[in-house]
Amino acid sequence: MFFMANTKGSDLLVDVLVDWGVQNVYGLPGDSIDTTVDALRRQQKKIKFTQVRHEEVAALAAAAEAKYTGKLGVCLSIGGPGAIHLLNGLYDAKMDHVPVLALLGQVTSASLNEGYFQEVNTAKLFDDVAVFNRTISAVDNLPEVVDEAVRSAYENKGVAVLTIPDDIPEQKMQGEYKSSARAFALATPEVAKQQVEQAAQLLKAAQKPIVLLGVGAKQAGSQIREFVEKNNLPFIETLPAKGTIADDHPNSLGQVGKLGTKPAYEAMHNADLLLLLGTNYPYLPYLPAKGQAKCIQVDLKAENLGKRYGVDVAIQGDTAKVIAALNAQGSLHADKNFLAACQKSMSNWNKWMAGKRKLNTAPASPESMVAYIDETAPDDIVYSIDVGTSTSWAARFLHVKESQKFAISSWLGTMGCGLPGAIAGQLAYPKRRVLTLNGDGAFAMVMQDFVTAVKYKLPIICIVINNQKLAFIEYEQQSAGQLNYQIDLADVDYAKFAEACGGVGITVKSNDEFKAALDQAYTIKDKPILINAYVKDDAPLPGKIVMDEAKGYMKFGQEYLENYWKIPELPPLKDILRQFF
Repeated sequence: MFFMANTKGSDLLVDVLVDWGVQNVYGLPGDSIDTTVDALRRQQKKIKFTQVRHEEVAALAAAAEAKYTGKLGVCLSIGGPGAIHLLNGLYDAKMDHVPVLALLGQVTSASLNEGYFQEVNTAKLFDDVAVFNRTISAVDNLPEVVDEAVRSAYENKGVAVLTIPDDIPEQKMQGEYKSSARAFALATPEVAKQQVEQAAQLLKAAQKPIVLLGVGAKQAGSQIREFVEKNNLPFIETLPAKGTIADDHPNSLGQVGKLGTKPAYEAMHNADLLLLLGTNYPYLPYLPAKGQAKCIQVDLKAENLGKRYGVDVAIQGDTAKVIAALNAQGSLHADKNFLAACQKSMSNWNKWMAGKRKLNTAPASPESMVAYIDETAPDDIVYSIDVGTSTSWAARFLHVKESQKFAISSWLGTMGCGLPGAIAGQLAYPKRRVLTLNGDGAFAMVMQDFVTAVKYKLPIICIVINNQKLAFIEYEQQSAGQLNYQIDLADVDYAKFAEACGGVGITVKSNDEFKAALDQAYTIKDKPILINAYVKDDAPLPGKIVMDEAKGYMKFGQEYLENYWKIPELPPLKDILRQFF
């Protein structure tokens, strides 16, 4: 698209965003960014500006939109305090490797470097979080730099930051500029036939192969499903990749790690071949022991190859292309013994989980609550999961389908990501139902933006798991052998809060009440619904309790007895034993 001379800088900026297909910008207006906001007003039929109540929410929403859609998320703020508020959400985007553009206001060019009101050195402040970090110096290069920033965000799967002095958007460009949006396309390395053959030979020779899928495999779900079925391979998905292949697939072992399943842990520690597809999984104790297994790794980033586990075949490339090349070779692994053993172990795990899914208590059991969400969710639901015990219950009791969307803050693990993610999900997919699962601690960090969902009539279903404590921290302290301290939270009537915002609020105190409330929530389509669910203090035990955690629990019990002269309340012994042995 050509941008003509004599056009205001603010309009040029918005024109470039429109040309790149940006449909939404999250932020708050303010003095040093108002000229850009005014241009968004003039072009509101082409691009939507979503006003939030806190800039952190703007950045978290932009990151979530990028996770759901694979397209650029955009947020803006004034300079100084507003820009600083963006940082948490931008780090979430950086660490989860999604493209986001942040537009920052700044004092006028004439006032720069004079210690003016709200002047912050944004170039220095955002240096670590950004893959592209520029201050616009003249209106004539504004569209070019915006264009370059977007390309960089896509190419590097990260955050591009533009600082815009307040006077420049008011000026008019003298020359012309042609956007690169229509011509832009990312290329991936070609698959080396020799490496594909080496991988095939390792797979043929393996007796106990296991596949671990990451977000880099998300676009290759159908090819990988064919691959694991054709070759009798059990597979595990990292939590952010949940739903790449449906969780109820017979070859699935769920997730691995503290939030994973015991069968996944056991399979990893018996495997003789590890296939890492699009993942940089960091938790080494949950991978095969060093030197135990051969390893095939596929990743677009060469720096990830061999970073976590000694690799025998390191393929820099697109997972879909590599797996397609392997599928073209037919069946490479006919032995079903290891898969059958994993499936038997998973069957036993599922029988145990089935009992948890049927719990009917007052206060409510979160396991059964999330199981009911799973059972009633539409095939195209969009999940936004917050950080804490809500992550644990979602990992274990949501069977995400390939047609559903699922997003979390996976690498930064920032509390408060659930509601912003739901807002972004509903704006990106207006015809789909969106559900966010939050602990009361996490929700309280961003609760003011429930009113944003009300303002834009977004019928998100917001579930608050209310146990009046930082429950995940409680168990972290215990497993480290520490006495619990400052984990209790004052109770808030979140249902009344939702009503005060103009939404629907429902308080529930049993599993039966929760089921009725969720059924009601699905009938409401013009405003957000919040279910304030008072729950039992159920421990989200790891799928497999490792020795260090067992020692920590023993130390905690001893410390508790010595300090309080009584035995602490712990999860049922049968649950602990089942997950330890």
